[in-house]
Amino acid sequence: MDQLPNLLLSGISTGSVYALVALGFNVIFKSTGAINFAQGEWVMMGGMVAAAVYAANAPIGLAVLCSIVTVVVFALLSERFIVRRLPVQSPLTVTLVMIAVAICFKSLVMIVLGKNPMDLPSFSGSSPIVIGSLRIHPQTLWIVLACAVVMVSAHWFFERTVLGRAMRAVAAQPEAAALCGMEPRLAMALSFGLAAAFGAIAGIVITPLTLTSFDHGTVLGFKGFSAAMLGGLGSLPGALVGGLLLGLLEALSGGYLSSHFKDAVAFIALLATLFFRPSGLFGRHAVERV
Repeated sequence: MDQLPNLLLSGISTGSVYALVALGFNVIFKSTGAINFAQGEWVMMGGMVAAAVYAANAPIGLAVLCSIVTVVVFALLSERFIVRRLPVQSPLTVTLVMIAVAICFKSLVMIVLGKNPMDLPSFSGSSPIVIGSLRIHPQTLWIVLACAVVMVSAHWFFERTVLGRAMRAVAAQPEAAALCGMEPRLAMALSFGLAAAFGAIAGIVITPLTLTSFDHGTVLGFKGFSAAMLGGLGSLPGALVGGLLLGLLEALSGGYLSSHFKDAVAFIALLATLFFRPSGLFGRHAVERV
C-alpha cells in the first residue's frame, strides 16, 4: 500500500497529459466531425521544437513560446492549404487527410531535428518533494497545473466569450450560423489553432520527465484518442475525466500487475468503450462519429 499514493500521483500526471491531447481531438471533432490523427504529432512537435530552441541557448520561456507558435502556425497552414482546399470536406475525407498530414509532420521533424531523443530541464528543479512515502517530482506539479489552467481557460472561452460561443454555434449548425454572419471557415481555422496549442503545451510539459523524439507522437496521439473516446468525443469534461481515468488505469496496472501491461491499457479501454458505451461517459448517443 505504500506505493499507492505514488501510483495515484503518477496516474494523475500522465492522465493530465492525455486530457490535454484529448481536448485537442474534441475541439476539431466539434468543428469538423473528423478525427485529427495529427494531434499526437503536434504534441511531439511541441516537445521537440522547445528542446531544440532551448539547446540553442535560448531561455526556457522563449523556447516554450517559440514551440507553441511554431506548432500553431503549422496547424493553421495545414488547415488553410490542405483541409480547406479539399473538394469534399466530409469527416471521413478530413480524417484520412490528417493521417497523411501526421506522417508528413513526423518526417519533417525527423529530417530537421534528427532522430535522437531530446530533453528539457524541469521548470523548477529536479529535486523531489518528499511528503512521507510520497515523492513528488516538481515537473509533475507543472503538468497538473498546465492541465488545470488549460481546462479552465477552455471552459471560459467556449462558455463566456462571444468568439467561443460563435464557434460552438458553427459546430452545432454551420448553415444557420453562416446566415447569422458567423464564418465557418474561421471557426475551423481557430479550432485547428487551439488544438495545436493544446498539443504543444502537452508536449512541452511532459518532455522534462520522459524526453521526446520524432516517433513519440503516434503513441501519445493514440492514447489521447482513447481518452477522448472514453470521456466522450466532443465533450470538454469528458476529455478531462477520460484522460485522468486512463492515466490512473495505466499507473495502477503497471504498479500492481506488470509494466508490460501498461501500454495495453489504452487498447483495452478503447475496445471496452466501443463495445459497451460507444458515445463515451459524457458523450451523446446522437453524436455522429467517423
